[in-house]
Amino acid sequence: MINVLIIVFFSIFVSINASAFPLPKSEKAEFDIVRKNKIIGSHIIEFKKDENLLFVETTININVKVLFIPAYKFYHKSIETWKNNNFIKIEAHTDFEDEREYFIKGSDQEDSFIASGMDGYIELDKNILPSNFWNIEILEKKEIFDTQKGITREILVKSLGNEEIEINNKIINCKKFILNASSNPKDKGPFPEYSLWYTEDDELMKFQFKNWKDNKIVTIIRKK
Repeated sequence: MINVLIIVFFSIFVSINASAFPLPKSEKAEFDIVRKNKIIGSHIIEFKKDENLLFVETTININVKVLFIPAYKFYHKSIETWKNNNFIKIEAHTDFEDEREYFIKGSDQEDSFIASGMDGYIELDKNILPSNFWNIEILEKKEIFDTQKGITREILVKSLGNEEIEINNKIINCKKFILNASSNPKDKGPFPEYSLWYTEDDELMKFQFKNWKDNKIVTIIRKK
C-alpha cells in the first residue's frame, strides 16, 4: 500500500533555459518529502558552474518504514548539462522498489535530442526540456522529458493565481499551478496531478500530489 506512492514524481520534472531559472545563493535547493506529517525522504537539487557550462544535479532518496521495518525505497539521481543557456545532455539512474531500474541517457546530436530509457531509444525535438520542476518554464511547454524513466510526457498546466503558504514559520506569497501529464502503458498507475508553488522570483517552494492508491498527500517542501 505504501509502495504505491512516489513512483512518478519529483524530479520526473525540470529542464529549461539556464538563464531562465534562478540559482540559489548556496547553489543548492533542499526539500523534505513529507507523508502523513512525517519526513520520509529528501529531494536535493545542486547547481555547479564551469565556465559556460551549468550542471544541475538532482538526488531523490526515499525510505519509508512501518514499525521500524523498511516498507518502501526509491532512489533517483540525474545530472543535466546546460551550455550557453541550452539543455544539451542528461545522465540519470532511477531505482524503484519493485525491481524496475532505469538508466537514462540523452544528448543533442545535430538537429535532434537522442535519448534512451524505459522505451528504448527515442528521437526528440532539440528544444525538449527535462521534467525538473525547479524550472518554471517547463509549465509553458506541451511536452517534457521524464528524467526518471527516459520518456516524453504531454503536459497540461493551469494557473490558479497567487496563494500564501507557510514555510519555516514564514508566510510566502506564491504563484500556484496545477500540472497534469500523460500516462505511459508501463506506468504502474495513473500519473498524479501536481500542485506547484513558486515565489514571485520563480523559485520553487513546494509541490505535492495525491497518491492514487491510498489517497494520501505527498508534499515536497523547501527546507530553507
